[in-house]
Amino acid sequence: MRSVFAIAAAFAVGLQMMPTEVRAAENLNLICSADVVICELMKGMFEKETGIQVNMVRLSSGETYAKIRAEARNPKTDIWWAGTGDPHLQAASEGLTQEYKSPMLDQLQDWAKKQAESAGYKTVGVYAGALGWGYNTEIVKTKGLKEAKCWADLVDPSFKGEIQIANPNSSGTAYTALASLVQIMGEDKAFDYLKQLNANVSQYTKSGSAPVKAAARGETALGIVFMHDAVAQIAEGFPVKAVAPCEGTGYEIGSMSIIKGARNLDAAKKWYDWALTAEVQSHMKEAKSFQLPSNKSATVPPEAPKFEDIKLIDYDFKTYGDPAKRKELLDRWDKEIGASAN
Repeated sequence: MRSVFAIAAAFAVGLQMMPTEVRAAENLNLICSADVVICELMKGMFEKETGIQVNMVRLSSGETYAKIRAEARNPKTDIWWAGTGDPHLQAASEGLTQEYKSPMLDQLQDWAKKQAESAGYKTVGVYAGALGWGYNTEIVKTKGLKEAKCWADLVDPSFKGEIQIANPNSSGTAYTALASLVQIMGEDKAFDYLKQLNANVSQYTKSGSAPVKAAARGETALGIVFMHDAVAQIAEGFPVKAVAPCEGTGYEIGSMSIIKGARNLDAAKKWYDWALTAEVQSHMKEAKSFQLPSNKSATVPPEAPKFEDIKLIDYDFKTYGDPAKRKELLDRWDKEIGASAN
């Protein structure tokens, strides 16, 4: 009996003496803000290659930002992968994430490196995608709707009850849409436009990609989303067409951040470096993920919407990634749009 206790005691002492990094590397607490299919693919690949157990939760960008902010004194998350860059920048400016200069930085596109530099290396770009929409070609034809090519077309009365977009409080996609319209039109005119658009919106979803999935299933005619989410539905065989608005549009830099106070820091850094490799980013298309990868050597899916084919605005990530500006816009949206939403 004594020998059993002695062995147990020795084992416990051994665990205490084991370096924290070694023990921590066995697990990784991850929040993924991409589509669940790509989240599962990434989780499986990383676990297979490293042996590290990934505890993954799928949350939208806005939800993740709120969660890590609420848990700042006792972080339960190690790393946040994907989702629009604005909430990542907001988290960085509030000290919720920590600086990390990956050895992979030199392999990245300039826009990805710029994202890291602007945040003091507390985040980094992992992919990019332009904002637009996808519409169900069969519904548009059957109901005799005009093909929407411009932002102005979406407020046509014929689209009443035929459009879905996410709620910008929970969705990074919808916040990008809100910030883009403000930059294109000016704030007051943008909110006038959103009031007109509200008359045509049947639902404000929680997830940014949900509107085009609803359009693909025939539940609505059109979903305002990132264009690559519309392309994903086309790849699934649905009658969807992706559109880049004629007036110009904003874009996202999907990002990645290590949470300040991460309990499994070594494992978080391993994921960070791994997720920036060309090999890993070249697997995105297997999950029908058609964003532009941040690693210069990664394979770009032929279906991916190319920036050179789209009229992009000079999206001001610094201004609209500022927590005060975000709060100001969301408060106004809640008061003028959300309160009267259908």
